[in-house]
Amino acid sequence: MVKTGVTCCYRSVKPVIRLLPPKRRGWPVADYRNGVEDIDRRIVTLLCRDGRISFTELSRQTGLSVSATHQRVRRLERRGVIKGYAALIDPAGAGLPLTAFISIKPFDPAAPDDAPERLAHLPAIEACHSVAGDENYILKVRVASPAELEDLLQQIRAAAGVSTRTTIVLSTPYENRPPDLGGVAGLSGLDTDEDAADEDEAEIADQA
Repeated sequence: MVKTGVTCCYRSVKPVIRLLPPKRRGWPVADYRNGVEDIDRRIVTLLCRDGRISFTELSRQTGLSVSATHQRVRRLERRGVIKGYAALIDPAGAGLPLTAFISIKPFDPAAPDDAPERLAHLPAIEACHSVAGDENYILKVRVASPAELEDLLQQIRAAAGVSTRTTIVLSTPYENRPPDLGGVAGLSGLDTDEDAADEDEAEIADQA
Protein backbone atom coordinates (compact mmCIF):
# COMPACT_ATOMS: atom_id res chain seq x y z
CA MET A 1 0.00 0.00 0.00
CA VAL A 2 1.30 3.45 -0.92
CA LYS A 3 0.84 6.23 1.63
CA THR A 4 -0.98 9.43 0.71
CA GLY A 5 1.35 11.93 -0.92
CA VAL A 6 3.63 9.26 -2.37
CA THR A 7 3.60 8.42 -6.07
CA CYS A 8 4.96 5.28 -7.75
CA CYS A 9 6.75 5.99 -11.04
CA TYR A 10 7.67 2.95 -13.11
CA ARG A 11 10.81 3.15 -15.24
CA SER A 12 11.47 -0.05 -17.20
CA VAL A 13 10.63 -2.94 -14.83
CA LYS A 14 11.89 -1.41 -11.58
CA PRO A 15 9.53 0.86 -9.63
CA VAL A 16 10.95 4.20 -8.57
CA ILE A 17 9.22 5.78 -5.59
CA ARG A 18 9.69 9.43 -4.76
CA LEU A 19 7.89 12.13 -2.82
CA LEU A 20 6.41 14.77 -5.06
CA PRO A 21 6.99 18.45 -4.26
CA PRO A 22 4.09 19.75 -2.12
CA LYS A 23 2.60 21.76 -5.00
CA ARG A 24 2.52 18.69 -7.22
CA ARG A 25 1.27 15.96 -4.82
CA GLY A 26 -1.63 14.19 -6.35
CA TRP A 27 -0.66 15.24 -9.91
CA PRO A 28 0.07 12.41 -12.37
CA VAL A 29 3.80 11.83 -12.78
CA ALA A 30 3.60 9.48 -15.77
CA ASP A 31 2.56 12.31 -18.11
CA TYR A 32 5.67 14.23 -17.18
CA ARG A 33 8.05 11.29 -17.39
CA ASN A 34 6.89 10.09 -20.81
CA GLY A 35 9.22 11.31 -23.55
CA VAL A 36 11.86 12.72 -21.19
CA GLU A 37 14.72 10.95 -22.97
CA ASP A 38 13.33 11.98 -26.36
CA ILE A 39 13.52 15.61 -25.25
CA ASP A 40 17.17 15.20 -24.19
CA ARG A 41 18.01 13.71 -27.58
CA ARG A 42 16.16 16.57 -29.28
CA ILE A 43 18.14 19.15 -27.31
CA VAL A 44 21.46 17.49 -28.16
CA THR A 45 20.55 17.26 -31.84
CA LEU A 46 19.54 20.92 -32.03
CA LEU A 47 22.73 22.04 -30.29
CA CYS A 48 24.85 19.91 -32.64
CA ARG A 49 23.25 21.67 -35.58
CA ASP A 50 23.63 25.14 -34.09
CA GLY A 51 25.70 25.56 -30.95
CA ARG A 52 24.69 29.23 -30.74
CA ILE A 53 20.94 28.61 -30.67
CA SER A 54 19.24 30.70 -27.98
CA PHE A 55 17.47 29.12 -25.01
CA THR A 56 14.29 30.81 -26.20
CA GLU A 57 14.47 29.10 -29.59
CA LEU A 58 15.60 25.83 -28.00
CA SER A 59 12.59 25.87 -25.68
CA ARG A 60 10.26 26.66 -28.58
CA GLN A 61 11.49 23.68 -30.58
CA THR A 62 11.35 21.28 -27.62
CA GLY A 63 8.09 22.46 -26.08
CA LEU A 64 9.70 23.15 -22.69
CA SER A 65 9.81 26.38 -20.72
CA VAL A 66 12.98 28.46 -21.04
CA SER A 67 14.10 27.72 -17.46
CA ALA A 68 13.45 23.97 -17.83
CA THR A 69 15.42 23.98 -21.10
CA HIS A 70 18.27 25.83 -19.41
CA GLN A 71 18.36 23.27 -16.59
CA ARG A 72 18.41 20.35 -19.03
CA VAL A 73 21.30 21.84 -21.02
CA ARG A 74 23.30 22.50 -17.87
CA ARG A 75 22.63 18.94 -16.70
CA LEU A 76 23.81 17.54 -20.04
CA GLU A 77 26.98 19.62 -19.67
CA ARG A 78 27.62 18.47 -16.10
CA ARG A 79 27.30 14.82 -17.08
CA GLY A 80 29.63 15.12 -20.04
CA VAL A 81 27.08 14.45 -22.78
CA ILE A 82 27.79 17.97 -24.03
CA LYS A 83 31.55 18.37 -23.71
CA GLY A 84 31.84 21.91 -25.05
CA TYR A 85 31.11 24.36 -27.83
CA ALA A 86 33.46 25.26 -30.68
CA ALA A 87 33.53 27.14 -33.97
CA LEU A 88 33.60 25.10 -37.18
CA ILE A 89 36.19 26.51 -39.53
CA ASP A 90 37.15 26.06 -43.17
CA PRO A 91 40.61 24.44 -42.86
CA ALA A 92 41.69 25.59 -46.31
CA GLY A 93 40.62 29.14 -45.51
CA ALA A 94 42.59 28.92 -42.27
CA GLY A 95 45.75 27.90 -44.14
CA LEU A 96 45.53 24.11 -43.68
CA PRO A 97 44.33 22.79 -47.04
CA LEU A 98 45.96 19.35 -46.79
CA THR A 99 44.20 16.67 -44.75
CA ALA A 100 45.57 13.16 -44.32
CA PHE A 101 44.93 9.98 -42.36
CA ILE A 102 48.05 8.31 -40.96
CA SER A 103 47.91 4.70 -39.79
CA ILE A 104 50.60 3.79 -37.27
CA LYS A 105 51.90 0.64 -35.58
CA PRO A 106 54.94 0.17 -33.34
CA PHE A 107 58.21 -1.18 -34.68
CA ASP A 108 58.42 -3.34 -31.56
CA PRO A 109 55.14 -5.20 -30.86
CA ALA A 110 56.23 -5.62 -27.23
CA ALA A 111 56.65 -1.86 -26.71
CA PRO A 112 54.23 -0.04 -24.37
CA ASP A 113 51.00 1.08 -26.03
CA ASP A 114 51.59 4.76 -25.36
CA ALA A 115 51.59 6.33 -28.83
CA PRO A 116 48.69 8.74 -28.06
CA GLU A 117 50.61 10.19 -25.10
CA ARG A 118 53.85 10.43 -27.10
CA LEU A 119 52.09 12.29 -29.93
CA ALA A 120 49.77 14.56 -27.93
CA HIS A 121 52.18 17.51 -28.22
CA LEU A 122 51.84 17.66 -32.03
CA PRO A 123 49.11 20.23 -32.81
CA ALA A 124 48.77 19.09 -36.44
CA ILE A 125 47.15 15.86 -35.20
CA GLU A 126 43.44 16.66 -35.03
CA ALA A 127 42.23 13.22 -33.89
CA CYS A 128 43.67 9.89 -32.77
CA HIS A 129 41.58 6.71 -33.07
CA SER A 130 42.41 3.27 -31.71
CA VAL A 131 41.39 0.78 -34.40
CA ALA A 132 41.14 -2.92 -35.13
CA GLY A 133 43.31 -4.40 -37.87
CA ASP A 134 46.99 -4.36 -38.73
CA GLU A 135 47.59 -0.83 -37.40
CA ASN A 136 47.09 0.28 -33.80
CA TYR A 137 45.93 3.85 -34.39
CA ILE A 138 44.74 6.14 -37.17
CA LEU A 139 45.60 9.83 -36.93
CA LYS A 140 43.73 12.61 -38.69
CA VAL A 141 46.09 15.48 -39.48
CA ARG A 142 45.84 18.87 -41.17
CA VAL A 143 48.86 20.69 -42.55
CA ALA A 144 49.64 23.51 -44.96
CA SER A 145 51.65 21.60 -47.59
CA PRO A 146 53.15 18.25 -48.63
CA ALA A 147 56.47 19.41 -47.19
CA GLU A 148 54.86 19.97 -43.80
CA LEU A 149 53.24 16.55 -44.02
CA GLU A 150 56.62 14.97 -44.66
CA ASP A 151 58.10 16.78 -41.65
CA LEU A 152 55.12 15.68 -39.51
CA LEU A 153 55.59 12.04 -40.52
CA GLN A 154 59.20 12.17 -39.40
CA GLN A 155 58.17 13.67 -36.06
CA ILE A 156 55.53 10.98 -35.55
CA ARG A 157 57.95 8.15 -36.30
CA ALA A 158 60.63 9.57 -34.03
CA ALA A 159 58.34 10.46 -31.13
CA ALA A 160 56.32 7.25 -30.99
CA GLY A 161 58.67 4.66 -32.50
CA VAL A 162 56.14 3.64 -35.13
CA SER A 163 55.85 2.90 -38.82
CA THR A 164 53.35 4.93 -40.81
CA ARG A 165 50.99 4.48 -43.75
CA THR A 166 49.51 7.69 -45.13
CA THR A 167 46.30 8.37 -47.06
CA ILE A 168 45.90 11.90 -48.42
CA VAL A 169 42.38 13.32 -48.68
CA LEU A 170 41.53 14.65 -52.15
CA SER A 171 38.19 16.21 -51.21
CA THR A 172 35.64 16.14 -48.39
CA PRO A 173 32.00 15.96 -49.52
CA TYR A 174 30.89 16.30 -45.88
CA GLU A 175 32.14 16.05 -42.29
CA ASN A 176 31.18 17.21 -38.79
CA ARG A 177 27.62 16.02 -39.34
CA PRO A 178 25.35 15.95 -36.27
CA PRO A 179 24.98 12.42 -34.88
CA ASP A 180 21.76 10.57 -35.63
CA LEU A 181 20.17 10.18 -32.20
CA GLY A 182 16.74 9.20 -33.48
CA GLY A 183 17.37 5.48 -33.14
CA VAL A 184 19.10 5.65 -29.76
CA ALA A 185 17.10 4.03 -26.97
CA GLY A 186 18.17 6.71 -24.50
CA LEU A 187 21.10 8.80 -23.32
CA SER A 188 22.37 6.86 -20.32
CA GLY A 189 21.91 8.47 -16.94
CA LEU A 190 20.48 11.72 -18.19
CA ASP A 191 17.41 11.86 -16.01
CA THR A 192 17.08 11.05 -12.33
CA ASP A 193 14.23 11.56 -9.94
CA GLU A 194 16.01 14.51 -8.31
CA ASP A 195 16.45 16.08 -11.75
CA ALA A 196 12.77 15.58 -12.49
CA ALA A 197 11.81 17.24 -9.21
CA ASP A 198 14.08 20.21 -9.99
CA GLU A 199 12.54 20.54 -13.42
CA ASP A 200 9.02 20.34 -11.92
CA GLU A 201 9.92 23.35 -9.77
CA ALA A 202 11.23 25.20 -12.84
CA GLU A 203 7.99 24.55 -14.71
CA ILE A 204 5.95 25.71 -11.73
CA ALA A 205 8.04 28.90 -11.45
CA ASP A 206 7.49 29.68 -15.12
CA GLN A 207 3.76 29.18 -14.79
CA ALA A 208 3.44 31.29 -11.63
